[in-house]
Amino acid sequence: MKAAFYNGNGTMIVKDYPDLTPGPGEALIKVRSTGICGSDLNMNLDKSGPDSDPAGHEVAGEIVSVGDGVEEKHIGSRVAVEVLGSGRACQNCWYCRQGQYIHCPNRSSGMSGGFAEYITRKIEGCYLLSDHMTWDEGALVEPLAVSIHGVRIGKMAGGETVSILGSGTIGLTAVAAAKALGAGKIFATARHPQQKKAALALGADAVSITTENNFEEMVLDATNGRGADLTIETVGGSKGDTLTQAIQVTRRQGRIVILGVFYGQHEIDWTGPVLKEQTIQGSICYGIIDGRHDFESAVEILSDDDCNLSQIVTHRYSLDEIDAGFKTAYDKSSGSIKVQIHQS
Repeated sequence: MKAAFYNGNGTMIVKDYPDLTPGPGEALIKVRSTGICGSDLNMNLDKSGPDSDPAGHEVAGEIVSVGDGVEEKHIGSRVAVEVLGSGRACQNCWYCRQGQYIHCPNRSSGMSGGFAEYITRKIEGCYLLSDHMTWDEGALVEPLAVSIHGVRIGKMAGGETVSILGSGTIGLTAVAAAKALGAGKIFATARHPQQKKAALALGADAVSITTENNFEEMVLDATNGRGADLTIETVGGSKGDTLTQAIQVTRRQGRIVILGVFYGQHEIDWTGPVLKEQTIQGSICYGIIDGRHDFESAVEILSDDDCNLSQIVTHRYSLDEIDAGFKTAYDKSSGSIKVQIHQS
């Protein structure tokens, strides 16, 4: 089969890869759509040598065969694939029994990702799409689940004010998640005009372009000087300025959830969050909260006729065109937000 790889110098190449066979408890999925994540872009830039396995974790496709122990009734199912957690987890350890599959210490290693014609994963990691969901929407289940997890782990209550730092894919899915789960007012920051437009279309009440430096004033004015009940940080990166901004924009005794991935060490003045009695919570990927997996909630939201999240998919490329897809995803002057790789 064909698969795409980082070649070590910022270029994606497509080459042959051994055909996959589902093992016991696994399904073989024909990949239909895979989103390019910001982490994929960063890994491509950071690689010093070629990968031995294809990446790609925002995956949707069709089950075409199953391994021992999996009922054949699953063949033909259209699914979103939970590539990182339940699709690889042992299902037996303490973390798995709590539904926190991403923390399983026994996750299978060396499993290829969705930048390929096929992928194998444990059947527990395959979540049924609704009949009318498109492949665009199928590959949005994973990033939406990330944001749903952040909103839920941040204990957002209905009617609360939510501020979201960043309007990349995770920032925009955080807007959609907060809106669907009952937020009162939603405020966001954005770096690019297309991101601001998308955030407003998804339900943000106001969006500040980062160069305007008026976000804190915007949120405080709308909350009678209190600040946001819940702030979701989605930017991450090599600077810590959005962590400071999150502390400043969040009310006393408010909550801050960090979805962005930070690199290196950052100095934070802890006087603010201590005096304001703020809760700072890390959030990684997804899992089960209150008996429901975040993937299930994401499928439900995307299945709603009123959900317009698929508008953030601005570009689609074939697997053979994946390098052009990565270049478009890097270049925000192209108008790109979410770039996906589609296969027939």
